[in-house]
Amino acid sequence: MGGDKGPGAVVAGLSMSAAKNPDIRFLVFGPEAELKPLVAKRKLEGVCEIRDVAEVVRMEDKPSHVMRNGKGTSMWAAIDAVREGDAEAVVSCGNTGALMAVSMIRLRKLPGIFRPAIACLWPSRNPGGFNVMLDVGADIRADAKDLLQYALMGGSYARNGLGLDRPRIGLLNVGTEETKGRQEIREAHDLISDVVEDAKFDFVGFVEGGDIPSDRVDVIVTDGFTGNVALKTGEGTASLIREFLSAAFGATFLSKFAALLAIGSLKRLSKRIDPRQVNGGVFLGLNGTVVKSHGSADATGVSAAIKLAFKLAESNFNERLAARVASFKTPRQDTSKKTIKVPGKEQAK
Repeated sequence: MGGDKGPGAVVAGLSMSAAKNPDIRFLVFGPEAELKPLVAKRKLEGVCEIRDVAEVVRMEDKPSHVMRNGKGTSMWAAIDAVREGDAEAVVSCGNTGALMAVSMIRLRKLPGIFRPAIACLWPSRNPGGFNVMLDVGADIRADAKDLLQYALMGGSYARNGLGLDRPRIGLLNVGTEETKGRQEIREAHDLISDVVEDAKFDFVGFVEGGDIPSDRVDVIVTDGFTGNVALKTGEGTASLIREFLSAAFGATFLSKFAALLAIGSLKRLSKRIDPRQVNGGVFLGLNGTVVKSHGSADATGVSAAIKLAFKLAESNFNERLAARVASFKTPRQDTSKKTIKVPGKEQAK
């Protein structure tokens, strides 16, 4: 109910997904009087169960307000369906902050997780066509141990979501030299390097912004502030290129004729750089699978988010992620004491 295009776009996305995969079933949360005609129009009664919920979370609602007063909303009810085992995953186009806040409250973090992260797929030169990047907006902060956990979770996601046996992890920085970047990033470099063999991934070290779509890495690790800025910049650039191409090929009669000759190639390019095709950020580190769709997603974007949620649920991704995190102890604080000798006195630090 929270998407910019309303429930009509969401139900249209359900229809596209149901046509492609007959094994999918849906629980749809929201006002039944509004949803029932949309479901009937798409002839989805056999695969959709509507659960009548009167209230909805709006885009302008503050997460703190939803946490206190959101129990009767469709978002809360959908997340509870995962909590109670009625659904394998939840997909929402709604308020990102509220979705993360309610997911944290109702699903709770996996044991040992400090901060959950949002992971997205990024078009790349790799054979599979995509890289994974996290965090892209769950939390603007991340210290060295958080970045280590992001690397572990991102590696697990790449294994289960992209089918990579030994994913390559890169740590996003302002340069590839070991002396570059903030202290927490340099510390994270050392922490990640120490777990490479046990974690069964390859660490390529520091990577730069230009490496995000490259074939040098499979997983890019960064904090939520940097990741979200990069994500929105990439999406905006892709849309700009599409507009420039459309304008260029429509400028003159000859360019229109050239576009007609190249229509097949242009369609392939348009699909490759279409953000809707990789719509869906996964909340990693929770006791349940939550996929956040763009609020502006149309039917194609919603269908892509559903496809991602289905694939992760089918692979038992969350159970595998929990086992991966549990196998690595990353204490929040080092409580060991070191004695530093100073002439005439000793002090613990």
